[in-house]
Amino acid sequence: MRNLLRRSFSGIIYVLIFVSAILFSKESYIALVSIFSVLCIWELSKLIQFKSIITYIFFGITLFLMIKRPTSYAITGILTINILSSLYLIYQLFAKEEITYSTDRQKLGLTIRYLIFSFCFLILLPFKNQNYTPYLMISILVLIWVNDSFAFLVGKNFGKKKLFVSVSPKKTQEGFLGGFIFTLVAAYIISTINKEYALVNWLIIASIISVIGTIGDLIESKLKRQANIKDSGNIMPGHGGILDRLDSLLFAAPFVYLYINFII
Repeated sequence: MRNLLRRSFSGIIYVLIFVSAILFSKESYIALVSIFSVLCIWELSKLIQFKSIITYIFFGITLFLMIKRPTSYAITGILTINILSSLYLIYQLFAKEEITYSTDRQKLGLTIRYLIFSFCFLILLPFKNQNYTPYLMISILVLIWVNDSFAFLVGKNFGKKKLFVSVSPKKTQEGFLGGFIFTLVAAYIISTINKEYALVNWLIIASIISVIGTIGDLIESKLKRQANIKDSGNIMPGHGGILDRLDSLLFAAPFVYLYINFII
């Protein structure tokens, strides 16, 4: 009970800070997610045993250039690299191959492709045609939180068949299906409030978030299992580290960005 209360309290504080930063201004949103980025880079660096200031400098320069030149063809190239790298991580997950990072060069590459590029697209997500759209970001967060919450609730109460036991023994197929269905329901409700996109687009965005987000959670669990640790950090009581809390959103962000900016 104490752990549940601690988890709920820290979760509420996290949500309030995140939503407040989104609504206050684009600058506060960029600043908060940038802080999250730095903390996640630090947590991943400990996880893969890679200490280098280069990753922080690279993140700062990349983010600055992407924000200053949002229509640059370089962003398309970075997105392509990010998506292909994510697809390869998905392949390694399902093929049950170890994610290798034995050299400093491999560790730097993993940090850039898995974390830095994904965070850059997470920051760019609410910017549509160079206009800041905070309610788009809030809608995406609602979909993520609905998926996570109902996957947990359905899995805990009805889960029997394991989803990916070698990586995350607690996740179940029933939990995944429950999260997916309720995320689609949430997308329908959002479509009646936020009419920026048609219902079919919201349903596709919800599907991307539920499926790719769940896979992102499994990939982070795989990295932790390889490092033989339970949590990426302890900054959020009851949740672990910031990376533990953002893994689903972070992994899904480039795919949602691709759909919103290049497909719709």
